Amino acid sequence: MSLPVTQLLSMPEGKTLEFKRDLSSPRNILKTLVAFANTAGGRLFIGVEDGSKEILGVANPLDEEERLCNLIADNIEPRLVPNVELVAVEDKTLLGVEVYPSGSRPHWIKKEGPFDGVYVRLGSTNRKADKELIAELKRSASGTAFDELPLPDLTADALDLAAARALFTGQRELSEKELLTLKLLTPVQGRLVPTIGGMLLFGRDREEHFPDAWIQCGRFGGTTKSIILDHTEIHEHLPIAVERVIEFIKKHAMRGADLSEVRRRDVWSVPMTIVREAVINAIVHADYSQIGAPLRVAIYDDRVEIENPGILLPGMTIEDVRQGVSKIRNRVIARVFRELGLIEQWGSGFRRILEEAEKQNLPEPALEEIGMKVRFTVFLAESISPGIKPEVREEAEKQVTEQVTEQVTEQVTEQVTEQVTEQVTEQVTEQVTEQVKRLMICLEERPSGTKDAMQCLGLSHRPTFLYDYLRPAILAGFVQMTQPDSPKSPTQKYRLTEKGRRCLERRG
Repeated sequence: MSLPVTQLLSMPEGKTLEFKRDLSSPRNILKTLVAFANTAGGRLFIGVEDGSKEILGVANPLDEEERLCNLIADNIEPRLVPNVELVAVEDKTLLGVEVYPSGSRPHWIKKEGPFDGVYVRLGSTNRKADKELIAELKRSASGTAFDELPLPDLTADALDLAAARALFTGQRELSEKELLTLKLLTPVQGRLVPTIGGMLLFGRDREEHFPDAWIQCGRFGGTTKSIILDHTEIHEHLPIAVERVIEFIKKHAMRGADLSEVRRRDVWSVPMTIVREAVINAIVHADYSQIGAPLRVAIYDDRVEIENPGILLPGMTIEDVRQGVSKIRNRVIARVFRELGLIEQWGSGFRRILEEAEKQNLPEPALEEIGMKVRFTVFLAESISPGIKPEVREEAEKQVTEQVTEQVTEQVTEQVTEQVTEQVTEQVTEQVTEQVKRLMICLEERPSGTKDAMQCLGLSHRPTFLYDYLRPAILAGFVQMTQPDSPKSPTQKYRLTEKGRRCLERRG
């Protein structure tokens, strides 16, 4: 590291820095060195009280230096050769160990073995790596991207190439050669099969192979997750999913107008430029080999949090990202996003975010590694709270869930109606056309009940289906009940009106 020792000793412990009092707990020291080598490198100082930062020094420094070198040589595999030196501070001598990101990762503690003894650095702690993370460490050391790997058990038909070609219309023809160039397909034993990236981007049954490759969005009341006001799940092809996330955020943002210029300009309470960039970054840099959680977007009164599974790539720190250093985890996804104009230039995303936040006089966004995920937080200039008491929100949510059909026919209580009106009036109009169209497409062949329609749309949250799809479609005259005189009938279904069919025909 380039920082002077005195400055390092004044800093808190973190991803690349740790202090130890002495060599009395060698296993913890070895775990730290292994974690440094597997992650982003780091420096360890022995002879410093890690809490108070008191400089204690090391007794018999030459002997302790030799002991430490022997511990490293005897207990870490593959062999790790860090820079060990004696450091004079004030009138004391410290042991300093500098570890560089290793090209031989993963390293492990010999006694624990290559499956249980691999550690990575998360903040100021050492975390045991699971098998998926160990595989990621191996791939990163060899320069292999996860999403470029083939899926030899599948055929090219596993990809929705029609959807891919539609997105690329006017930009490039997705011939077989282009599909190979973009690495959506790759040859294996004389035939073409999808890559993991191709499947993640345009897979027909993506979640059968990657069950966590979807996006969960939620709007929470207040600043915690104790009260949920709205929720949706986005399971569409990843390039389309970007727009769906933005639609959900706009629904819960407030919109004003800037009339200082000749043409009216919409001004949102949530900085859409920043949020859009952050959503794209999360999708492109997520570790889809990790199992257990989807990408998440959480909207609170004072902030928006965007989380993706997977820690930063080995060799990367938060400060590197802030400085514009770029390492692409998913090359296929990144390449397609760039071709579609969703990414402008490698490594420029976070710098643009910081510049935009400064331009809008917003607090600087935060980037953190938390657990096995990366969280990006966009802080808002003003609260977007709808001003409803928590107990009223809970009651409204309960009524929404239990009385879907009643609300469609305007038999909902006045209290809930007022709350919904305040929360979604102008925001819903931003997205209703596209979502109503999707519902109409689901009903084009035959009438469907609520459950079947939600399944067709990929939804699991009834209030989202009601307010974003069904209610606007009925009010617009595009959809009607099959049993309008029995709105709460368990056999109730919904069908297209003639107006709805004409609308579909006009929109193609």
